Amino acid sequence: MSNLADTLAGKFIVIDGPDGAGKTTQAKLLAEFLTNSGLDVQRIRDPGGTAIGDEIRTILLDNRHHRMNVQCELMLYMASRAQLAQEIIAPALAAGKCVLGDRYISSTIAYQGAGGADVEAITQAARIAVGTVMPDLTVILDIDSEIGLARAAREGQADRIESKQIEYHRKVRELFLCQAQSDPHHFAVIPADGSIDQIQLQLRDTLQTWNWT
Repeated sequence: MSNLADTLAGKFIVIDGPDGAGKTTQAKLLAEFLTNSGLDVQRIRDPGGTAIGDEIRTILLDNRHHRMNVQCELMLYMASRAQLAQEIIAPALAAGKCVLGDRYISSTIAYQGAGGADVEAITQAARIAVGTVMPDLTVILDIDSEIGLARAAREGQADRIESKQIEYHRKVRELFLCQAQSDPHHFAVIPADGSIDQIQLQLRDTLQTWNWT
């Protein structure tokens, strides 16, 4: 087992950021790299990742639910996450796996915070939902809102969240960056305007040079 695999065993890493930043692609490539390095990787997606969570995800992203208010969004995301944390994440970490997530609490702070929810209230709800099951590192893939939304649009029909106005998405980006600035020991920011390979190399370098203590 490589030194990196030794270091990341039992660690929880989240890839997050605005729509169109390439989170899912980068998480998939990173999981392959870490697995080839000898690490047992448990991938998760949020919302969803469990039978119950996937049902909640369908409700959250359905364009028919455009009247959903931000408090309802907040509680649904946390309900999905509570199930994911206890059913999947905590057991995987206890077994020494590296858990690699696509979104987590940081997304709710950014998206529902941009929608008007109080950030402290979101943090309190997160404590109830997941307790201490929090990431050791959240990597924010940062991208200009217009560029990110254009990328997302090219990949298919926009979901309920992606369909919101550009001002909303600019606030989302701002709140992601604010989280990284306020907690530099648990957040890293990588520009996501390069090629897929360039971003992936930066992501791997971040994990290899990060202070995990």
